Amino acid sequence: MEDQAVCCYRHPQRETGISCTRCERPICPECMISASVGFQCPECVSGRASAGSGASAAGPPPRASQPRTLAGGTMASDPRLITKILVAVNIAVWLAALSVGDRLVNDLDLVGRAYDPGTVQVVGVAEGQWWRLVTSVFLHQQLMHIAFNMLSLWWIGGPLEAALGRVRFIVLYMLSGLGGSALSYLLAAQNQPSLGASGAIFGLLGATAVLMRRLNYDMRPVIALLALNLLFTFTWSGIAWQAHVGGLVAGTVVAYGMVHAPREKRALVQRGTCVLVLLAIVAMVWIRTVQLTG
Repeated sequence: MEDQAVCCYRHPQRETGISCTRCERPICPECMISASVGFQCPECVSGRASAGSGASAAGPPPRASQPRTLAGGTMASDPRLITKILVAVNIAVWLAALSVGDRLVNDLDLVGRAYDPGTVQVVGVAEGQWWRLVTSVFLHQQLMHIAFNMLSLWWIGGPLEAALGRVRFIVLYMLSGLGGSALSYLLAAQNQPSLGASGAIFGLLGATAVLMRRLNYDMRPVIALLALNLLFTFTWSGIAWQAHVGGLVAGTVVAYGMVHAPREKRALVQRGTCVLVLLAIVAMVWIRTVQLTG
């Protein structure tokens, strides 16, 4: 059966990807209240859910089809699970880098092609070390750097994960991070190292703007946040603007394909959009590798 659009039971004009973990009625971000697991609606929190609401002590009401998120994903009981895992992985890698020292950072950061005095070798993505495009997305050194990125991931990631579903959210995050790595590799100096989840975070910011526009929410807060972050990107020293821009573009394109795909061709459009973004990433990496090794 074709998936049906899910709208907030208190604001029928708003499509949403979030449901109350108690009564399973769909709720928009304005109505959701954080609970020990997931989110609950105002009526369940106040204990005044009416019998006519469709929820009862015997369990949730029967449904003609399983509720889906706005992007077609399955609604999960813990809408922040992937966000929690990503935060944990980033913190674990940061702690490992602190304990091991510069050697781990030098092995995992993003560098195009450079001489490493520690190994007395030429290292980098151009030398076949493709993993640096991924590992650098999870690598941090400074406390303020990881603190800012993880707070941003926690704040932005949860609502996005709830709206897109787990699989689509992790695909969005990884393609945004890879998009940032690829543009840095393509445009930055070959011996300029870079690291951090900022490219992926910018991708989530772009996706948030796309989602809010799709739901007809007030765009001014997210536009102001994007403008402020871009201002910092191009005015502060020591910031790899290429990663921020690459992640922003990749995340925006992927999110647009996910939330605007027509239901009858949803899987095809979403997969096709992700494949096109991945091909663009591969093309940038290939072009830069040829430049550095040709």
